[in-house]
Amino acid sequence: MLTAVDHVQLAAPPGSENALRAYYVDILGMRELPKPPVLAARGGCWFQAGAVHLHLGVEADFRPARKAHPGLRVTDIESYGGRLAARGATVTWDANLPGHRRFYSEDPVGNRLEFLEPLAPE
Repeated sequence: MLTAVDHVQLAAPPGSENALRAYYVDILGMRELPKPPVLAARGGCWFQAGAVHLHLGVEADFRPARKAHPGLRVTDIESYGGRLAARGATVTWDANLPGHRRFYSEDPVGNRLEFLEPLAPE
């Protein structure tokens, strides 16, 4: 029986760890998790914010995920989107999901991320 999503893994090109840290820690406000030494030797980074775990793994023939993406729930989405934009991240609002406010952003290697907040019932 499935009980939860443990993490979502996205790919990144070799040598992009510092750019990923700048985005996921400094812009999104996540914290970096230490990787076990055997996995750290492969490169990449792991990040966490509350129950959200994102792993960025190095892929030699990397191509960014432009359609596939994690959907990340946030609170106070207007402020959060403003935070990202003020720190130089792309923020593209999309009003096409009924009952939600949402926007998309891209990490520094081009992976698509969706941020959404359910609207309060009227």
